[in-house]
Amino acid sequence: MNNTFNYTYSASQQEEIKKIRDKYAAHEKTEDKMEQLRRLDKSVTKPGTVVSLIIGILSCLILGVGMCCTMVWGGEFFVVGIIVGVVGIVGIICAYPVYSAITKARKEKLADEIIRLSDELMK
Repeated sequence: MNNTFNYTYSASQQEEIKKIRDKYAAHEKTEDKMEQLRRLDKSVTKPGTVVSLIIGILSCLILGVGMCCTMVWGGEFFVVGIIVGVVGIVGIICAYPVYSAITKARKEKLADEIIRLSDELMK
């Protein structure tokens, strides 16, 4: 009986296989407390920023349409342009209070968790 076993080991090949396998393997992300604190801190301001940017950008576009109505088309669209422009200005003015309200609500909601995590990290 001539049983032989051949094995070839390549460290670079094994490392490449491991990297490819890690891409597809379902593994849990371990998040340390500092990363969790940073994530929570960002989640306080991010929703308010996104909503206020959307409101501000749309309001600027509405203001632009109103300006076009008054300056370019004039005549029969002049009054409509002024009304549309005022609506755009009101939207622009409302963007920051909306940001403040959303951020304040998120701050109240997440304050206990952020304080608990920061207390644990400072000890």
